[in-house]
Order: sequence, then structure tokens, then C-alpha cells
Amino acid sequence: MYDYIIIGGGIVGLSTAFALSSKYPQAKLAVLEKEQELAFHQTGHNSGVIHSGIYYKPGSLKASLSKQGAELLRDFCDQREIQYEMCGKVIVATKQEEIPQLNNLYDRGLQNGLNIELINNQQLNEIEPHVNGIKAVHVKDAGIVNYKEVSKELGKIIQERGGEILLNTKVEEIRTGENEVEIGCNRGTYRAQYVINCAGLHCDRIAALEGIKTDMQIVPFRGEYFELKPEKHYLVKHLIYPVPNPDFPFLGVHFTRMIDGHVHAGPNAVLSFKREGYRKSDFNFKDFTEVLAYPAFWKIARQNLGEGFKEMLRSYSKNMFVKNLQRLIPEVTGDDLVSAENGVRAQALTNEGKLVDDFLIVSNKRSLHVLNAPSPAATASISIGRAICEQIPEP
Repeated sequence: MYDYIIIGGGIVGLSTAFALSSKYPQAKLAVLEKEQELAFHQTGHNSGVIHSGIYYKPGSLKASLSKQGAELLRDFCDQREIQYEMCGKVIVATKQEEIPQLNNLYDRGLQNGLNIELINNQQLNEIEPHVNGIKAVHVKDAGIVNYKEVSKELGKIIQERGGEILLNTKVEEIRTGENEVEIGCNRGTYRAQYVINCAGLHCDRIAALEGIKTDMQIVPFRGEYFELKPEKHYLVKHLIYPVPNPDFPFLGVHFTRMIDGHVHAGPNAVLSFKREGYRKSDFNFKDFTEVLAYPAFWKIARQNLGEGFKEMLRSYSKNMFVKNLQRLIPEVTGDDLVSAENGVRAQALTNEGKLVDDFLIVSNKRSLHVLNAPSPAATASISIGRAICEQIPEP
């Protein structure tokens, strides 16, 4: 019998176990992960950005937890000697009609207490000489790290404190009794006083196993990336983002300098035909038909038809992808890019056809379910873990 079982060995689940083992050092806990290693899916395919929180509505969980989480993350990396760099980023307006939205982002950043500066074309080119822009916001609170390395260290600490990490352990059923929760897995049955669902791409299905009505469903979006060839790395010195479309839930294709020295360009965001589908050819009948049978998906598809069509075109046309990148760095050509590893984002969509914008956490008598934790969840993970810990009863 465990005091706590955490389902999901990504960075949010590990941060939750880390927070619980810090607050309740005598508690017996376990992390169940269906894959053969930790941080295998969303965390392991993360862009590695330490987000500032500039995009998020002031007062939202995303805004507060990402700012606090970034500070906690840096402290953790310092303590565990994990490499990171606060390189900063620029959000660039390339045409006049983008200026009002850029100004709105700047105001939002100030409201969120960030270290930012509104800069002109000359100042921008001092920071990023190859970027084309008329105005930009310089976000000094942004950085880069390897979240898989962070996850490994979290796992080590959890085990050092006596927590168990059970890999290759897939949850298949959940039965909630008066005094305990029984979790049936492919490798046996486990019991706990309390269960925390941090299953990412499968969080809605885990909630459903317990009979929780969530009024939402996870819709997977694949983020497709290219990578600059090494001889072109000089074109990108920091993180370079466009002004996002306020009516579309993604940030647009951008340039990300990784902590290992690589430079990624993307992502393009398209519907994935498999919840863990990192390639265009990946297909799962259940995952695909679940999305098509969900009425809310068709509502959101109709609302974003134009942008969605552009994303699909970019997915199958490298030339169109390159044209989008050239808005930011005109020197980039198709010959400068090679395919890179893709990611999949677990996006919660409500039955009313609305994308869940903020983190979504739902509690039950003996369980808590993290039902929406897309970017900046990795940045905010340690603060998310602490926030979850505050909602969980003492063992």
C-alpha cells in the first residue's frame, strides 16, 4: 500500500513526486510509467525553452506558475549542476499591422512582472544581426535547458528519498473504494491512499478509468521541426519568435537555439493521427476515430479553417515552411535545413469546442487529475508540483 501513486513519468509527474517527497519525507510513493524510460514523450520531445510567461493572461495559472517555476528550475539546475542558459529571446514584428499585438504582448509582460524591453529595428539588429523586423520585444527572462536531464535528476532524488519508479507499467483500470484506490496494471495491482494523474497525452483516458467526467478530450497536435545545418548556426544567436496570431493557439514557426548547440526551426502544428505520433505516417485507429467522432473538434476546426489549412500546406511543402522562416531571417534557404525530431502536444478541448487555455487541474475524493498542461508546463513543472501538493491531503 502506497500513500501516493503518481501516474506518468514526465516532468510534471516527477515534479509532483519531488514536491510530495519534500513535504512528506516519510510518505511511501511510487511513479508509474508505461514506457521503458522517464520523460519519453512530451518532455523528451520538448524544445528546451525556459519560458518567461509573457504570452499568458495576467493572474492565470500559466502566468504565475511559469514565472515562479522558471526561478525554481534555475535554482534546481544550479544545485544539481545541470547546464542551462538565460539567453533571452526577441518577439519580432515584421510588418506594421503586427505592431498593436506586439504592444499588447509588451503590456502583458509588464503586468506579469517580467524583465522586458521594447526595441526598434537598430536595437534588434544589435542582438540578432540577421533578423528582419521593424520592432520587437526583448524578453530577457527566457532561456534554454535540456528537460530530459532535469527529469533524470528529479527521478534520482525521488529514488534517493525512498520513492519507487516503476517503468514499463501501464495503467489499465482504476477502482476507487472508501479507503483506497486500486490500480490494475499490466504488471500487477497497486494500492494507494491517493492517486495523481499526470499522464499527459492520455490524462483524459486515465480520468475516464476512474469514472471522472471531465467535459473535455485530449486532441494531439504534432509539432514538426527542421534544423539549421551547423554552418548556418551563426544566423541565430538567441531565441527568435514572430508575433503570434491571437486567434490561433500556437506561437508560429520560430528559431530555437538548443542547449546542445543545435538550432531548431518550427514548429508547424498539425493534427496528429496518433496520440504519440511523431511521424506523418504514424496512425492509430482508436486515436484517429476518437478525434473525428468528437463534435467539439469540428467546431474548433471550422473556427480555425484558414490557419489550419496553412499549417497543413506547410507540413507537406518545405518551400512554404521556408517562406515563413524567411519572414524572420531572409537569408535562410531550403538547403540550410534538415529534418529534425518532432513533438506532440496534448491539447485539451472542451465539449463546447473551446481550447483550454490555462492549466486544468481537477480533484476528486481520492485523486487529482492534471488535464491540461501544455507549454509552458516544463518550465513551470516544479511550481506545478508544489501547487498540486497543496491540494493533496496529508498521508
